[in-house]
Amino acid sequence: MRDMHYKKKNPQQNRNRQKRERKPRRPLQFRRMLKKAARVCTAFFVITLVWILGTESYEIFADATFFKLERIEVPRLQQLSQDEIVSLAGVKLGESLLKIDLQHVAEQLEKNPWVEKLKVRRRFPGTLSIEITERVPVAVVNMGYLYYLDSKGEIFKPLTEGDRLDYPVLTGISEEDLLKDADGTKIMLTAALGLMEMLKKGTVFRLSDISEIHLDKGYGYTLFTTQGGIPVKLGNSDFQGKLTRFSKIYQELMAQIASLEYVDLNYPDKIVVKKV
Repeated sequence: MRDMHYKKKNPQQNRNRQKRERKPRRPLQFRRMLKKAARVCTAFFVITLVWILGTESYEIFADATFFKLERIEVPRLQQLSQDEIVSLAGVKLGESLLKIDLQHVAEQLEKNPWVEKLKVRRRFPGTLSIEITERVPVAVVNMGYLYYLDSKGEIFKPLTEGDRLDYPVLTGISEEDLLKDADGTKIMLTAALGLMEMLKKGTVFRLSDISEIHLDKGYGYTLFTTQGGIPVKLGNSDFQGKLTRFSKIYQELMAQIASLEYVDLNYPDKIVVKKV
């Protein structure tokens, strides 16, 4: 049997062999790197030059007489005058139509509480068109201060001198309610608007017979009559049925108005009349 001999590898020899097998480094090609850098700088210079020339050309083009603002189209509205709208928009005849920032104009107009919807457009060659839909108040909300309420149940404007007051007044809502329970308050206001619509359609007991609607989360809705300020308690449901029953005795009750303390309709099949 032949003896097997293993020769132990010398670590130093392995390291020397690895050193010999390493590829030599390539020399840095400065000329190629300089060419690439020159191409990048040239491209940057060209782009910058084009941008500058484009900007200058746009300025000259925008300032051309052909694009001067010559007319501002403004609708005739109930609450806002045409002069107020132009003043809010912050634009002047003679300025460049192309330079007017439509978004900024819209933001300025939206600051006015009467503005519900609007559209601002350029109409070449020289017209700026402003279209506005105003909010329409349907009631006044008394929260210590008086505020207008629109048909969507949005409280949108405090009343100021000159504002009309001949709307139904809603009470029972506070600013704290709006902060703590905005959704619940909105639901109650919307329900009050629905109640007002029912009263508008009435033939005997109508909205014009109401001076105030009081809202209460627990007790529901109470109407106060224009004559005598008699409370008419409705509760929270079946407004139509209760109003229909009340209409049948309304004229009779008005003949006794001086002796009435309140009327309670918050029952499914009867009316409670409390006298003084």
